[in-house]
Parts: sequence; structure tokens; C-alpha cells
Amino acid sequence: MDTDKPAKWPVPSVFMRVNLWFKSGMPELPEVEVTRRKIAPRLVGRVIAGVHTAPDSYFFLTKPPELKRRLVGRAVAGLERHGKYLVAALDDASRLLLHLGMTGQLFVQGSSSLRLLSSTSRATLKPEDQTAFTPDGHTHLRLAFEDGGPEVWFRDVRKFGKVLWIARGADDERLSRLGPDALTATGDLLWAASRGKTVAAKNLLLNQSVIAGVGNIYADEALFLSGVRPTRKAGKLTRKECDALAANIRKVMQRSIETGGSSISDYISPDGADGSYQDERQVYARKGQACRVCGTPIRKITLGQRGTHFCGVCQK
Repeated sequence: MDTDKPAKWPVPSVFMRVNLWFKSGMPELPEVEVTRRKIAPRLVGRVIAGVHTAPDSYFFLTKPPELKRRLVGRAVAGLERHGKYLVAALDDASRLLLHLGMTGQLFVQGSSSLRLLSSTSRATLKPEDQTAFTPDGHTHLRLAFEDGGPEVWFRDVRKFGKVLWIARGADDERLSRLGPDALTATGDLLWAASRGKTVAAKNLLLNQSVIAGVGNIYADEALFLSGVRPTRKAGKLTRKECDALAANIRKVMQRSIETGGSSISDYISPDGADGSYQDERQVYARKGQACRVCGTPIRKITLGQRGTHFCGVCQK
């Protein structure tokens, strides 16, 4: 866990042209881990002086008045991640759960990114005309600190993100029902979970009670690298294939973390920067494009209400 405190508070200024704008099950584990690593130095060790919220909505699992009462005066002692959830430990042993949902953005005051602008502004404003983001109606939570440094903001256009205060010693089913974190996935785990299952292999990977953190993008990529067709019945997976899938889940996620995650929709890192893993995708969102291995056009189907991409030759 990164708990280093910065000596000063740089104001990021990042402007990047966005060429891919389509909806996905984002962010997934790599994007949340990048967020954790970059937001921790701006959060851990600081004392919360103010909690500013948008009007109450289903974004708030803990209502704004209670959230303010519980957080003001508390120091952030640590920031951890399990699957797609961030959990901030507070100095009174309570916790603050943050879930980015599909379009949540957790970032530092002063960050700039085209992804923080409306579609109209994106289409009309030149990069040099952009300014640092100003909180809007979608900025549901702002944390101010006693040191007077930059605030931490949580913005979510679609409100699928969530914030929840968890009392000392209390559990929450959102965390307790999660399986092992995907970065620790093993062949033994997948082999045991898949026995006797008729569910599709991809749907098994997306089951957060089996493995926490795998979403649409990285499931498609890991299945391709393992040569497994996403529609294959999980119970038909061999032991060797389970080992390969676990290794490739870890591989694609570690690589995505190294490259800053996938910025193919609303995701930005806390400093406003885009990730670049989307440039390395083998199958995801490449429908009709040539497979990088065999040249066959990548296919797209709907599986479990999710767009699913694979190569009909490389994956069996």
C-alpha cells in the first residue's frame, strides 16, 4: 500500500485527444488499481476538513449528512483495493468504501482531461482553450483537507458509482461476497470453481464471487491468450486451460496497470492522464479487424448481455 506523502502538491495539466468513445464495463481492476496508486499519496495521511456533496441520490449508500458527520476530522490511514472496490481506512477504524461503477472518476483538484468535459465541449474546444475542471452537477463528492492542499473529487455522470461509510468492526456484503482478487488468481481456483458448471467460461470469469475484479475487457483478452472460446462450458475446461486462464488474467491485468489502464470510455487516472492499454488489445472492441495471430476477422457476439469478442480460429 502506497502511503508516501508528497512534499508538494503539483497541479496536473494533461490534454489528450480521445478517439474511442463507446460504452464498456469500465473501470475494471487495473483502472481501479492505477487509481489507488495515484490517489493514495493525495489522500493517505491527510485530515478531512470538509465534505461537500451533490444532492442526495442513489450514489450515496450513506446519506450526505451522515457522511459529513462521520468523515470530518478523520485522518485517512490507508487505501486498499479488492477487486473493483477501493476502501479507505480511517483513523477511528471505520472505513470508506468507494466504487467507481461504470463511469466514475476519482481525481485530484486541478486535473484536466477531455474526458471531464461534455461531448459538446470535446467537439468544439481546442486543447489550448481547455482549463482545469470545475465541479459540475455530476461531481457528487468533494473531500477538502486541513493542510489546504488540493481536494479529492468523485464524479460520476451516470451515478452507478457508490460511496459508503462502514462502522468500526462492521462488514458489508459488497466486500464479503467477493472471491479472491484477480491478481492472485490460480489454476486451482478456476479448476475447482468450474467443475460441473454449464455456464459459459467467460461468465465464470465475470462472476465476482469466483474472482474479484475481472470485467468484460480483460475476460475477452485472457480467453484469447488462453485459446479458449468464451462460449465454452466452464465444466469442459481442462486443468491445463484453467492454469493458462489464471496466468493470463494476471498477465493482462498487470500489463494494463503498467500502461495506466484502458481509457476507452470515461476512465481517467487521478491526475487526469489517459491509460494506454487499449492500444494493445488483441480482441476486445476489434470486431471485423484481423486477428493479430491468424488474420481471421474478429467476431462479436452477445453473451450474458455483454458484448463478447473472440477469434473463431485461435479459440476453441
